[in-house]
Amino acid sequence: MLMLTALTGCQDALDSVSDKVEHPLPAKLVNKMKAADMSVRAPIMMRIFKEEGVLEVWKQKGNGRFDKVTEYEICKWSGKIGPKFEEGDRQAPEGYYRIYPAQMNPKSSYYLSFNMGYPNSYDRSHGRTGSNLMVHGACSSAGCYSMTDEQVLEIYGFAREAFRGGQDYFTVAAYPFRMTPENMAKHRNSEHFEFWKMLKIGYDQFELTRRPPVVEVCNREYVFNQVPEDPSAKFSANSACPPSETPASLATAYSAYQSKWNEAFRKAVAKESKEEARELEQERKAEEAAARQAEAEAQRQARAEAAANSPSPLGNLFSAPGATRGNIQDIAVPAAPAQSAADATVQTQPAETAAVQAPIEAQVQAQTPATDAQVATQAPVPTASPMETQAAPAGTGNNKPFWKVW
Repeated sequence: MLMLTALTGCQDALDSVSDKVEHPLPAKLVNKMKAADMSVRAPIMMRIFKEEGVLEVWKQKGNGRFDKVTEYEICKWSGKIGPKFEEGDRQAPEGYYRIYPAQMNPKSSYYLSFNMGYPNSYDRSHGRTGSNLMVHGACSSAGCYSMTDEQVLEIYGFAREAFRGGQDYFTVAAYPFRMTPENMAKHRNSEHFEFWKMLKIGYDQFELTRRPPVVEVCNREYVFNQVPEDPSAKFSANSACPPSETPASLATAYSAYQSKWNEAFRKAVAKESKEEARELEQERKAEEAAARQAEAEAQRQARAEAAANSPSPLGNLFSAPGATRGNIQDIAVPAAPAQSAADATVQTQPAETAAVQAPIEAQVQAQTPATDAQVATQAPVPTASPMETQAAPAGTGNNKPFWKVW
């Protein structure tokens, strides 16, 4: 009963709005805009963050930059973080969507609404399907971003005034979360991480410039703030991107921003996972080493080319006279030196020794009587040393046993 009473009171408050389509923005917001040098009918941009459950409204100031006017807590959004893929998956879309006046619906069944324009050219290039994806009231969602009726009354009023001020379309950038280094590190293992990295480029450039990025789609990818070399060139989602570049001032600022962001991301990853942080550091060092190696190789090749173009005085230092590289047999091989007389003498000494040794051994055996033990056993008689035998003159009558010759 209490809930019913509360809902009835809310409905009564909205019923007091005689013309919801033309209902003016609250005086509180109008005064805030004036204080920030914003016209009520100045251009707008909106950003949606699923994880934080927030819809932001940004408005252009007198200097051309945008500031946030207000933000609303999203009442309901369905699905989970990540893009929408197909009709009926009850997933709220992510990406960059242009909202034209024709997409505003003052007769919505959900109080007031505007169509987000899903699928856009990027979504269609990837075969994604779906329809009637809205930002609307009634706090009920089946793939949409649903607000309360009071909130959508103001959101609709911001869009209405911007169109009346001459804005052709406004951009709704729908993100999974605020794309800070900490959030990206937390979700780095998601299957959608590469898609989010692409969305992050537009997010970063808006953070830098405070101007909505000019979003195009080519080669089935989002590209941001690209200036074609040919002013008449067109971007087509399913075709290659035309030759183009980022304005120099933005490119310089973005490079510095990205360098600081990457360092913060590495620290966030280190906090999330020390092991992955080590892998990232190893990858960084490997990239630096590869760059140094490539530079060294380029220098080596340059030296080699310079040497090849400059003939060396040492080129024929080791070439034999009359020889060519293709006919090595032309080089004469010297004959082996003749054998010397001394070498011949050394080689004949064994034969002469054997000739002298034979009669001496016979003489020693004749002079030395055999013992009974030797006769009994017929043991072989050891051969006497030829040197000792030569030293003893023949006929000395030495009758000692043969084993005492030495």
